[in-house]
Amino acid sequence: MEGETIEELLQDCLYFTVKKMDRLLDKLAEESFRSTGLSPTYGFMMVAVNEKNGITQKELGELLHIAPSTITRFIEKLQYKNLVYSEHIGRMTHIFPTEQGKAILGDIRKAWDELYDKYSAVLGEEHGEELTASMYKAGDMLDEGMNRKS
Repeated sequence: MEGETIEELLQDCLYFTVKKMDRLLDKLAEESFRSTGLSPTYGFMMVAVNEKNGITQKELGELLHIAPSTITRFIEKLQYKNLVYSEHIGRMTHIFPTEQGKAILGDIRKAWDELYDKYSAVLGEEHGEELTASMYKAGDMLDEGMNRKS
């Protein structure tokens, strides 16, 4: 580390590299999802709610790696847009898509495909898929390692 330039330090730093990728991918994702009227995160939530009809709020947060207080806020926004509704069954809150929430799924999947096409056009399909798999695995490893120490 000593003697390295800031450019070298940044290039060798996983945190900086991931944040850089996050900003760039976020820009592509926002462009791709603009036509849906939803942010990419809300779009991914809608895919999950449609696929796992009646998913609990807790499960949805865990699936998308979103904190409980944040997932509550996100669900409230989707309820306001009339895309989901919630039911309390016992002590759990279950989330269901409305008819409007089911209808928007095709647009969301198109946006997701568009995002994939955009970054694949730059990275190449194979490299993009390898990078995705590698980052997902690294995320799981960090998550497991951090949870083990807690």
